[in-house]
Amino acid sequence: MRKLLIALSALPISTAAPAEILISNVNGIQVGPDGALQHFGSLLIDDNGRVESVIKAPHPRVKRYDQLINGEGRTLLPGMIDAHGHVLGLGFGALQLDLVGTSSLDDLKQRLRSYAVAHPDARWIIGRGWNQELWPTKNFPTAADLDSVVGDRPVVLERVDGHAYVVNSAAMKAAGVTAQTPPPLGGRIENGLFVDNAKAMIDKATPAATPAELDQALAKAQDILVSYGVTAVGSMSTALGDWQAMRRAGDAGRLNVRLMVYADELKLLSEVPHPTDWLYGDRLRMVGIKYYADGALGSRGAWLKQPYSDMPNTHGLQFHSDAEMLSLADRAASAGFQIATHAIGDAANAQIISVYEQMSRKYGRDRRWRIEHFQIADPADIPRLASAGIIASMQPTHQTSDRLMAEKRLGPNRPAGAYAWRTVLKSGAKLAFGTDFPVESANPFPGLAAAISRQDVNGQPSGGWIPSERLTFEQALNAYTRGAAYAGFADQKIGALEPGK
Repeated sequence: MRKLLIALSALPISTAAPAEILISNVNGIQVGPDGALQHFGSLLIDDNGRVESVIKAPHPRVKRYDQLINGEGRTLLPGMIDAHGHVLGLGFGALQLDLVGTSSLDDLKQRLRSYAVAHPDARWIIGRGWNQELWPTKNFPTAADLDSVVGDRPVVLERVDGHAYVVNSAAMKAAGVTAQTPPPLGGRIENGLFVDNAKAMIDKATPAATPAELDQALAKAQDILVSYGVTAVGSMSTALGDWQAMRRAGDAGRLNVRLMVYADELKLLSEVPHPTDWLYGDRLRMVGIKYYADGALGSRGAWLKQPYSDMPNTHGLQFHSDAEMLSLADRAASAGFQIATHAIGDAANAQIISVYEQMSRKYGRDRRWRIEHFQIADPADIPRLASAGIIASMQPTHQTSDRLMAEKRLGPNRPAGAYAWRTVLKSGAKLAFGTDFPVESANPFPGLAAAISRQDVNGQPSGGWIPSERLTFEQALNAYTRGAAYAGFADQKIGALEPGK
C-alpha cells in the first residue's frame, strides 16, 4: 500500500516527558457517537496523553504544541479494540509448536517430528492450531497418529478453536487416563481426543508455565497486537498466573496494551481489586468473569436445539443446567463483576439469554451482560437481546473460517441465525467485535473485510454468504472501536478520538 494505515498507538510519539503533540496532515477516519463516519485532518494531544481537540483541517494554525508529527497523508484510526482474545494464549502460540494451517495429518506429523528434533530437551511438547476440517479426510487425529512420531515424551496438541486436545499415549499415562476412564460431564474422550471439559484431565498433568515463561508470552503477545494496531483487548479466560504476569508487566512499566480482564474462575475474583478500579493509570482492569455454556461447532461440542446434521445422534454438549448457570451468574453479579458467557449453539444461546433476562430484572439492564460468540442463534431468540441489555460479542472471521463446516454441521435449513451481525444490530442490541485470537489471527482488518463482504480472503463465496447479514464499513468499524470499548466498560476512556479520551 502506498499510504500506510496506522493506528494512533503506532505513531512515533516521544514519551520522555509530558508534552503537547500535534499530529497533522492525516486522513483521519472514525465513527461518531451517532454511528456516522467522521473525517478529520489533524489531532491535538495534551500533555497527559489524551485528545485535546480533533481538527478538520490537515494543516491547522495551532499556536501551542511541543512536538509535531506529519502524518504525510496516511490514514489515522482510533486504536483497534479486540473485544475477545486470549492474550497469553497468543504469546504461547507464537513460542510453541505452530500447527495453524496444517493441510493434512501428514503435515501435522511432519511439523511435530521437526519440532521434536529441534527441541530434544523439552519434557512435554505443546502445540496448537490444527483443524481437521482443512484436511482431505476431515478425520480427527488420534493418539496412535502421534505415537508414530513421538512416543518417548508427552505430546499435547490443541485444536484451533481451543475446545479439543489430541494427545499421545505418554500424555494419557501421565494424566492417569486409561481406556476405562469415563469422560466428565460436558466432555468427551475418544482415541486420544479430549473435548471440552475432558481437557482438564490433561491440564492437571501438564507442567505449569513458570513466571518467566508467562512474562515472555505476555511480551510476545503485546508485540503482535501493537503491530496490528490493536491497543486494547477483552482478555478472556484469564488464569491467576496470567493475571500475575499482567501485574508484573504493569509494575515494570511494560504494559503497552490496555487489558480488560475476565477471570477463568470465581475464586480469582476474590484476589483482585474491585472491578471499578483501573490499575497503572488506565492499562489494566479486572472487569468480570468468563463462563462456558457449551463447546465449539468444529468438535461438535456446540449445544444445538436439533441434532447435528452430520451426526444425528448428538446435540452437542450442555455444560450446566439452567439452575447451575443462574447460580454462577448471580454469584458474580452480586459481587459487582461483569459476566461474559461463551455460547455457540442455538440451545446454549437460548439458555444464556434466559439467564440474563432474569439477571436483568434483578440487577438492571446496564450490567452489560455479554454473550461470547453468539454464532448459531434461533432467529426467534435474537429480539430478546436488546430488552435484557445483552451485548453480542462476535468474531467476523469465524464466519469465513467456519462457513463450509457450519453448513455440514447444521444442514441447509438452519443457518438463518448464523453469524447474524446485521440482524443483531437491527434488533437494537449492542455489537462488539474481536478475533478470538489465537483461534483466528489477531489482525482485525480481515475481520473488518469479512464483516462488510461475508467473503473469505479468496473472495468466496461470490456475493457473500447470507449477504443480508453484511454490515457497512462504519458499522463494522464501530463494533471494533466504540462497541468493543462499551462491552468492556471502557467507553469513557477509549474507543474514539474525542476530547478527554
